[in-house]
Formats: sequence, C-alpha cells, structure tokens
Amino acid sequence: MSYLNQLLFGYYPYVAGMVFLLGSLVRFERDQYTWKADSSQMLRTQGFRLASNLFHVGILLLFVGHFVGLLMPHSWYPYFGLTPTSKQLMAVIAGGVFGAMCFAGLTLLVRRRLTDPRVRANTTRMDFFILFLIYAQLILGLLTLPVSLFHLDGGNMIKLADWAQRIVTFRSGAVEALEGVGLLFRLHLLLGMTIFLVFPFSRLVHIWSAPVWYLGRQGYQIVRQR
Repeated sequence: MSYLNQLLFGYYPYVAGMVFLLGSLVRFERDQYTWKADSSQMLRTQGFRLASNLFHVGILLLFVGHFVGLLMPHSWYPYFGLTPTSKQLMAVIAGGVFGAMCFAGLTLLVRRRLTDPRVRANTTRMDFFILFLIYAQLILGLLTLPVSLFHLDGGNMIKLADWAQRIVTFRSGAVEALEGVGLLFRLHLLLGMTIFLVFPFSRLVHIWSAPVWYLGRQGYQIVRQR
C-alpha cells in the first residue's frame, strides 16, 4: 500500500502534469487544425445555450474555487478572516451551488449527445470519454460535500491543501500529508489528475485559447460589409 500511495499520489501528479503541458504544446505545434472546441451548436440549438452556460460557468467557478482553496497557504487564513471551519463551510456551500449548476448543465449536454442523432454522429469516442470522466469527477466531488459538512474541523481540507502545495512546490512529504484522508477524496484526486493527463488528446485544449480579450473589444466585430 505504501508503494501504491507513492505511485498514485507522489509520482502520478508529475506524470499527469508533464503530459498536460508538453502534450498541449506538441499538439498546438503539430496539429493546429485539430485545436478546436468542435461545438455542436450549429447542429442543434434547442436547449444548447442553457446547458452550455450552466456547465461552463459552473465548472469555471469550481476550478477557481479548487485552485484558490488548495493552493492558499494556511498562514494566510487569518488575513482573510478565515478559520479552517469557516473556510470549509464556505467551500461546501460554494461547491454545492456551483457543482449543482455544472451537474445540471452537463446532464443536459450528455443527454443531448446521446439522444440527438446528428450530434451523436459528430461525437468521437474521446468526446464521450472526457464527458463521462468529468461527469464521474463531478459526482465524486458532490459526494464529498456531506462528508465535509459533518466534519467541519477542516482536517481533510488542510491535508488535501498540504498535499497540493507540496506537489506544486516540489517538496517532499506530499504522500504523508494524505494520511487519514478517506477513499472518496483520494478517488476525487485521482480522477482530477487523470483529466489533466488526457487533456491534450481531447477537445479540452480549446480552454488554452479562451478569447478573454473579447472583454476589452470595442464594438461589434464586422464580419461582412454591405
């Protein structure tokens, strides 16, 4: 078990991270024509906007919440008026709201992929794989909320944050930081790392090309002049 823990939570994060970064770079350099979101909105618009907005807003806010929650040093808590208990309660509430949004949107998108003949015909095996992988990860995350709600001492949260911070700063003791963390949380970590691992081989690469500069664009884009 010690060797397995070291493999999954000591080495696997770096394997997934390297594949995520180098794989994305290689795909961008060698296969730019495959670098796209492959949106199916043109195939069927009914119900798409609601499902897409719920999913994307939910998952982006979940990502930001996880990023800040895991990588914020414990010593910073007092500067924001937080204690481990209040931070965990805030995480449970925010995770529940954003997780429900994401779950509803993803459920609608998966149903659309499976039941609409035109959309399904233009869906690859990797599309289905990544959708159900995110679905499983989201369900695991939602299942951790009741556990966290009934253990508001923040113990698990601090252990998970300590693990993440040790991983990203290349410090030793990351595996030991997870001692006592339950199976549900460990599976959530593993699926999260696996999403990063398969990221370069899926349509998720379009995240790198998020057109954030649109927010500062003046006026409308002129596509054709009469």
